[in-house]
Amino acid sequence: MKSSNLGWLVLVEILVTSSLPFTVASGRVRTGVFLSPKIELEPGLVSNKFYFDVDFPRGHIAVKSFDAEIVDEAGNPVPLYDTYLHHWIVERFFVREGLWTRDVSRLNSSDYISGRNSGICNDGVLDQFFGLGSETRRTATHIPGPYGIEIGNPAEIPAGFEETWAINVHAIDTRGVADRIGCIECRCDLYNVTRDESGRPLSPDYKGGLLCCYDGARCRRNETFNGIKRTLYLRYTVTWVDMDSSIVPVKVYIFDITDRWRRSRNSTGINAEHDCMVEYDIESCRSTGSARYRCIDDKRISLDMPFSGYVIYGVGHQHVGGSGSALSRKDGKPLCNSVPIYGTGVEAGNEAGYVVGMSTCYPKPGSVKISKGETLILELNYSSIQQHTGVMGLFYLLVAEKLPQ
Repeated sequence: MKSSNLGWLVLVEILVTSSLPFTVASGRVRTGVFLSPKIELEPGLVSNKFYFDVDFPRGHIAVKSFDAEIVDEAGNPVPLYDTYLHHWIVERFFVREGLWTRDVSRLNSSDYISGRNSGICNDGVLDQFFGLGSETRRTATHIPGPYGIEIGNPAEIPAGFEETWAINVHAIDTRGVADRIGCIECRCDLYNVTRDESGRPLSPDYKGGLLCCYDGARCRRNETFNGIKRTLYLRYTVTWVDMDSSIVPVKVYIFDITDRWRRSRNSTGINAEHDCMVEYDIESCRSTGSARYRCIDDKRISLDMPFSGYVIYGVGHQHVGGSGSALSRKDGKPLCNSVPIYGTGVEAGNEAGYVVGMSTCYPKPGSVKISKGETLILELNYSSIQQHTGVMGLFYLLVAEKLPQ
């Protein structure tokens, strides 16, 4: 056992120093550990880049888990109070053969197609297959039993195109900043931002969020603090098996508490347009005159399901201040609850005051079925003792259209 562990450590060391991926096979299951392109940060600086054509398992496979974290050049996990991981997401694209590139801006729009998940938000919003935030180290992502996320299916890849993957990493270096919570909540005044990344003026009502902590923005620092520039990576670990008839594919659905959906009618019948806003603000209960014991912001929406199937896995995504998320049937019967885990220490993965994990749902396969046209209720709770800007309320579901024989 000791020699086996030593061999694993040597592999990890080789990975970190050479930035090359490696794969370990165990029976049918294979595990690959990969590094993103380097992320260069200095105190107060934001990095929010898309990296295209990243290392990813190839072939017709079923992904069984996807985990990630921020590490330094030596492979050491970086704590959230030094570099806050706002989010990381992994998206699929189909790119015209022979045009592999890490810079999608060099491609014509006809040269690539989004291979988005099965979610209900309009195209271009929440398209990712995988993604979490500060909670990434302590949130389970494994998919049980014979189920898996199918990728690399030749039948899904358009003729003349190849499947490729992109990673977006949104990291904020909070060493020496004047207000850590304000910086990770992207408060516009702390970033001295009045225009978005494209130069368009922000609404006077926009107090904070993604529009103010774009790539290259800088949060206010304490004048006496000096910190070095450093290079970090997103280290991601993927577990998969080859796709065959024994694997039951699951589809990825993402719901958003800010979804301003509406029904519309066209030549094919009645459809729903899901305008997902992704983020929202929470006003302090002090400013609204609410009693302290009622300082909970409770947000609820109802969503009509455009699909049917069996829930295999569920998890919510919340920021600091979150106190729980839940998906239930219209009659109030719960389907899945997911609550934040807050850190209590200083080590990476247990940082005090930060959301370091989310509880997950693994219903007994076949026990939770969603019917097409059924109305489900998504509910999110945040503390409103103080104001929060740019918070999120997402809910991931993995759904199997059928059960194994």
